[in-house]
Amino acid sequence: MNPRTPTLAELQRAVRRSLSDGVGVGADAADWVLPDGLTPDARLRVYRNTSASVLRDALRLAFPATQRLVGAAFFDGAAGLFARASLPASAWLDEYGAEFPGFLARMPEAACVPYLADVARLEWQVDLALHAPDVAALDLARLARLDEPALRTLRLRPHPAARLLRCAYPVDAIWRAVLEQDDRALRRIRLDDGPVHLLAQRTDDGVDVLRLGEADWRVACALFAGEPIDAAFANAPQAGTHALFATLLSRGCFADTAAQDGGIDSTNGGSRS
Repeated sequence: MNPRTPTLAELQRAVRRSLSDGVGVGADAADWVLPDGLTPDARLRVYRNTSASVLRDALRLAFPATQRLVGAAFFDGAAGLFARASLPASAWLDEYGAEFPGFLARMPEAACVPYLADVARLEWQVDLALHAPDVAALDLARLARLDEPALRTLRLRPHPAARLLRCAYPVDAIWRAVLEQDDRALRRIRLDDGPVHLLAQRTDDGVDVLRLGEADWRVACALFAGEPIDAAFANAPQAGTHALFATLLSRGCFADTAAQDGGIDSTNGGSRS
């Protein structure tokens, strides 16, 4: 046993190394664990296995369609490798898995399913929308009181439960068909129907995924990024920007916030990944 008592931070770092390095590595953590019926290595192995199981379960919950596409065995193997390389930054596991789509995109064994990483990217945005803070939507009555010059320079703040993303494959159709176990719909999907430009938004019934036109999506991205309305509309002058804006407003895609300097404060929001 290590004669020196570690600080809490040292012990936490040592245990973290033992979780990510795997069996037989991280002896410094074992040096500080009391046997008490089990060897230190055996105790750490129990903790390591429990931690790996919890992280796999968190990924299964966040990526159900991804798991169904490749099967439980492949998914668990990929999740285990990912968990070893990417331990969570906090105890709130709803935040865990942001890098998993990128991990799948780099995984040679997943190359035969080229749309897998994009499906995972959509699922992560769906998960973010589902667990986003429950904040009030923009007050349309207050918006209606603004005069035209103020409206043109208005900057909006995206609602945290509304997310934008672009994918190379028609992942919205794949995701929906897989979760509904609709084999007929899956057979009708053409992979060359991408790219798709999507809005994922939490509703009273779950999360709705809406496909936007490319021009509309560019305008929505500009609005979500906090550009003034006039400047955002200039991103796609040929698009039906006013109809799109009305749709986004009616769906509650912007968060309410106090008026500030004659306008509405804006912050970064929905993803464009």
